[in-house]
Amino acid sequence: MKSLGSFLTVMIFSLLLASCKGGYSFTGGNVGDAKSLQVGFFDNNAQIVNPEMSQLVTESIKDIFVQQSSLELSDGPSDMSVSGSIQEYSLKPQAARGASEVSQMRFSISLQVDFENILEPKNNFNQRFSRSRDYDADLNFSDIENELAEEIIKELTEDILNRAIANW
Repeated sequence: MKSLGSFLTVMIFSLLLASCKGGYSFTGGNVGDAKSLQVGFFDNNAQIVNPEMSQLVTESIKDIFVQQSSLELSDGPSDMSVSGSIQEYSLKPQAARGASEVSQMRFSISLQVDFENILEPKNNFNQRFSRSRDYDADLNFSDIENELAEEIIKELTEDILNRAIANW
């Protein structure tokens, strides 16, 4: 009898949640009445240009919005749009080992993002998002570049999604 009560509680909660107006997701994002999203190609304006980075950033933003919201991608006019550029793709010494030797390097990526919500303009923003990873300077960067870039881009796209639809 107790399990029947639990089952009914879960079912009622599910029905109430499903009947709510607007698009809610369990990731905390609320897209309101928006149904479509257009993502522009992210140009690479960084001093160091990785030729794969623009495509990787653009596709990663599309993927996270589709996977974690109820929005559908559109090539034309949309309820929401995300565009921007890669502003930084850099390597900098982070920690020294002795007077003239570097022990750690910092790999950083920054994106300038323009988000527009046609239905709720108060949620529009133009913001720079940055993330970085420190790594042992003894490692060859080209051996770890793709792995580090993917980790950073994953975090950046989560930051963008949270800012756009969770207003964090």
